[in-house]
Amino acid sequence: MSNIQAGRAATTKNIKNLINCLVNIKDETGEFLMTLEDGRVIDTKGWNDWEWTHGIGLYGLLKLHEITGDPDALRISLDWFRDRFEVGTTKASRTAPVTSQCGLTARSQNINTMSPLLTAAYLHEMKAANYLVHLDSWAEWVIHDLPRTDEGGFQHITYLVENHQQLWDDTLMMTVLPLAKIGLVLDRPHYVEEAKRQFILHIKYLQDLKTGLWFHGWTFDGHHHFGNARWGRGNCWVTASIPDFIELLKLPAEDGLRLFLVSSLVRQIDALVACQDEKTGLWHTILDDPTSYLEASATAGFAYGIMKSLRLRLIPREEKYVKAAQKAIQGVLDNITPEGELLQVSFGTPVFDDIEDYKKIKLTSMPYGQSLALLALTEHLRTFV
Repeated sequence: MSNIQAGRAATTKNIKNLINCLVNIKDETGEFLMTLEDGRVIDTKGWNDWEWTHGIGLYGLLKLHEITGDPDALRISLDWFRDRFEVGTTKASRTAPVTSQCGLTARSQNINTMSPLLTAAYLHEMKAANYLVHLDSWAEWVIHDLPRTDEGGFQHITYLVENHQQLWDDTLMMTVLPLAKIGLVLDRPHYVEEAKRQFILHIKYLQDLKTGLWFHGWTFDGHHHFGNARWGRGNCWVTASIPDFIELLKLPAEDGLRLFLVSSLVRQIDALVACQDEKTGLWHTILDDPTSYLEASATAGFAYGIMKSLRLRLIPREEKYVKAAQKAIQGVLDNITPEGELLQVSFGTPVFDDIEDYKKIKLTSMPYGQSLALLALTEHLRTFV
């Protein structure tokens, strides 16, 4: 077997293992369950609930099917949506009822729970299922009812916290990309224009002019960046979402928005190359703080974004970028167990006022870690193997 064939076989095996672990992760102790004031309990770690963690998981499966035609990835995704849109209640049974008309109750709609609608829009476009009513109701909620900050930004409201007047870098992946895709699928250009504006606004307030990295959050209530954290996974959502957004909208090379987005992306990637851990290929959870722990989910997101940027020619195929991507992929592979679990993954992380609090977030396998590794290895399969 040639080196190329062996490389493809090894990558494919890791992908299969990642998927198996993704759909079988369980919170054995209840430590990572999210209890809401109204008594609902959201399982953010297991596969059978509805949160951003599951949305990212679904997106990884979608991209795998898109690139390789893998039928299992499509089946798992369709089964997940069926169990929420058609059955009537989630398998977890602890969460809010699912209706047949709008997906989830209004109490469940927030920035993070919009995430699964990105994959739903793709599946609807493929005619693999009919999700029209769900795409319509969720996107209309974003446009008309999602709380806004000053200047019309999407306020990062979650299940637990209103986050008054706050912009977070996570929002671009969790809500803005889904809105843009739904706008294209349902032929509603005003959704797409709103998504464009949100990218511009988030870059304006969250990208650090000095380093090129992104701050985790910004608040108009006091006008500051909280603890000034240039947090790893938050940054990786940006590295992943900008190439995906450019590709999604098919922005031509001379388009003004594309040029603006690429200039932002290049500044960030240049800064990432400079702070990548030389020994492991990973990045620290606080990117510019080597005393913070090394974190694999962010690394997978950076690997995906850098490789995709190379493939789309958003960045030149220079040695520094290729080397950074290859080191990152090796770092991800080094942290995948034989059972397919991605290690060194930090749990969900709010915006903190103190950098030290980021260092205390626990490490545990999560659907988004599995999926970010899945995205990275799938792109690696397409770009390098």
